[in-house]
Amino acid sequence: MINGLLKKINNKSATIGIIGLGYVGLPLVIRFMEEKFKVIGFDIDDQKCRKLNAGESYIRHITEKSIQLAQKNGFSATSNWNRITEVDCILICVPTPLGPNNSPNLQFIHNTLNFIKGHLRKGQLLVLESTTYPGTTDEELVPVVKKQGFHIGVDFFIAYSPEREDPGNPNYSTKTIPKVVSGITENCRDASDCLYQRIVTQTVTVSSTRVAEMTKLLENIHRAVNIGLVNELKIAADKMDIDIHEVIRAASTKPFGFTPYYPGPGLGGHCIPIDPFYLTWKAKQYGVKTRFIELAGEINTNMPIWVLEKTELALKNRGINISESKILILGMAYKKNVDDMRESPSLKLIELLLKKHADVEYHDFYIPEIPKSRKYDFNLKSIKLESNIGKYDLVILSTDHDQYDYEFLQKNSKLIVDTRGRLDRDLSNVISA
Repeated sequence: MINGLLKKINNKSATIGIIGLGYVGLPLVIRFMEEKFKVIGFDIDDQKCRKLNAGESYIRHITEKSIQLAQKNGFSATSNWNRITEVDCILICVPTPLGPNNSPNLQFIHNTLNFIKGHLRKGQLLVLESTTYPGTTDEELVPVVKKQGFHIGVDFFIAYSPEREDPGNPNYSTKTIPKVVSGITENCRDASDCLYQRIVTQTVTVSSTRVAEMTKLLENIHRAVNIGLVNELKIAADKMDIDIHEVIRAASTKPFGFTPYYPGPGLGGHCIPIDPFYLTWKAKQYGVKTRFIELAGEINTNMPIWVLEKTELALKNRGINISESKILILGMAYKKNVDDMRESPSLKLIELLLKKHADVEYHDFYIPEIPKSRKYDFNLKSIKLESNIGKYDLVILSTDHDQYDYEFLQKNSKLIVDTRGRLDRDLSNVISA
């Protein structure tokens, strides 16, 4: 059966099913459609399916033109799990958030497996792309598939290939980012490698799904720990009246042995704040305490509190009590130039300021209103910036979108707390944080 599957993939007659049509799944849809594969998208959100089937995009960096072109070439989105039988390759791209006490929450993977298990058939390839702890693929996916009567590596194939996306980065795309691929057996690995070779310029095969799972965690832990380090150094530098951004620029001139990381108001996004704790949880099962990961997590989590303290002090120095202040937060996205606010430190900042009874509003070019989520329900909409900025006692630059006019912000803000190093710290109204 492996030869039949490989033949379908190579001649592009294989139908691709992508489960989870978010920031990972939707770019994959577009990429497979660009290579002339037939693609069916699956999502439990009927509203997403309706928008895609109407040719609409709900992610800023994915154009409606690309959705409409995919639709014209046969793409459709559905919440009908019966259609799993129609596809040859199934890619799972669902969230893997944290549960209580920073433990893994695999409910979306479990739900997906429950939805599809009765519709699996011989000859299919099932690939997990969601970031998770080492062992998830063989501990969670394999038993479910085996219970359906399949022989893994012979008449059904299971693989793991971690997503690598950097929304808003014009230098890298789904096509140009190398893809790590693995499989439960050699046949499984070969099938997944064959599939991804059709849509990316380079695949990187590894010996097991556990290696691939660990690879993804290492990538994100590397960033989390180094960002935690530079956030801690920012606080130390501030106490010494040193501009940490000037320090980073100077250190970056070294042509070897140094990689620049930049401080901010905390960590955001669907990966960096969450994924390291997947390994922390798993390592505890082996009696290993991951001290670097836990310390970095503590530092990064506390950065919004540091910004709050700087804000409160700046207002106090102007004779203003924070409980009587009007504050504007610039940027709700977790990083610049995207419309993604998952785990954004700006959300935590709003929560902290509201607890201090401040009057809080925000502006973001890409997020017109803050939707209700599991953690937050602020009922706030983005304000008009130019005509209103002078009425705030203090402005916090939390997300440094390139679209902001930083000269205007410096000139027209009574006080502005800069968490990103974009402003002139020598100005009397600019406070570095």
